[in-house]
Order: sequence, then structure tokens, then C-alpha cells
Amino acid sequence: MIAPVIEIPVLPSRSIVLDPPLSDEEFEGLCQRTDFALLERTREGTIVVNAPAGGDTSSGNAEITRQLTNWWIQHRRGRVFDSSAGFFLPDGSVLSPDAAYATAEQVQNLTRDDRAHFLRLASAFLIELRSPTDSLPKCAKKMEAWIANGVQLGWLVDPYAKEVHIYEPNAATRVEAGSHVAGSGPVEGFALDLEEIWRCYE
Repeated sequence: MIAPVIEIPVLPSRSIVLDPPLSDEEFEGLCQRTDFALLERTREGTIVVNAPAGGDTSSGNAEITRQLTNWWIQHRRGRVFDSSAGFFLPDGSVLSPDAAYATAEQVQNLTRDDRAHFLRLASAFLIELRSPTDSLPKCAKKMEAWIANGVQLGWLVDPYAKEVHIYEPNAATRVEAGSHVAGSGPVEGFALDLEEIWRCYE
């Protein structure tokens, strides 16, 4: 199905509501043709327009993905995804993390065609990096949405407070502020070197 052509002007708000809402195929097509922003969709169908990242945030994202990929190279099970990946989630939302890891069990039955599109799964592990325009409550809401859709472990990295908020199902959020944060569950053995990330902001 060919997605409709939608002209998105520069808006004072950062969300768009279409009536009727776009289908999954139409939304993915719109994302592919939108070069000036990364689009996400809430479970209610609202399209959220995210501006391109600034230099510091882009460098931080690259460093996070590098470290996660280096860990993956040691075992080469499952898949690592960067900030351009889109995920269709069970509640109807479409979100993009800054970095994610899906286990071998999650990706083993995905076909090449499946992988060419937004993925219909909630990655076992993900990382979100707070940008200067994101408030902590906004970031927390997104992290809670990830967990509600099946993510086993999520880290919200806040480079401005130099701390990491850790989210897991059925557990209170905890905060770590050391030089490293250690993975567990799906990313047992992975350690994120926070000093390298903070260095991106110096």
C-alpha cells in the first residue's frame, strides 16, 4: 500500500493527530519519506515529531551503540540496533530507542523481509539517552511504555546529572551514578563505561 503524501510544516507543537489514523504500513512509509525528523507514534495514534539530535547527543548515541556492539561481537547472538530502528509494540505504539539488543530467541524466526521493516517486537534490552530538550518526566514516561510492552531491562542515561535510571518489570526504578553500569538478564556481562559517554559532553 502506498502511504499518503503528508506535508508537515514547522509546528509550535511536536505532535500531529490524523483522523483517520494511519495504518502501520502508512506510518512506516511516512517515516521513510521524512528526512528532517524521526517520527514515533503513541498507543493512541498521535504522531510525535522528534528533531534531529545535536552534536553532543549524537556523539553520546554513537558511543553507546559502539560499546553495545563491541559486547555483542564477543558472542554474536541476537542483534544490536541503533537509534534509527523502529519497533511496532503490542499496544499499537511505534517507538525508537537510542540503542537496543534483541536476543537470539527474539530474532531467530524473523525473515529477511521482516528485518527490512520496522520490527514487530520489544527488544529485551534498550538504552535511551536524555537530550537537552527532554524533561525527566517525559523520558520516564517513555521508559515505562517500553517496560509495559515487554522490555526486560531499560537504561535511561542522563548525561546532565551523570546518572543512569534503571527500569525493570515489577521493580522500582533505581539510579546508579558510578563510572560503569553493569548489565543483567539479557545483557549479562555487558558493562557500559559511563566515563566515555560523559566525555562526549566535555
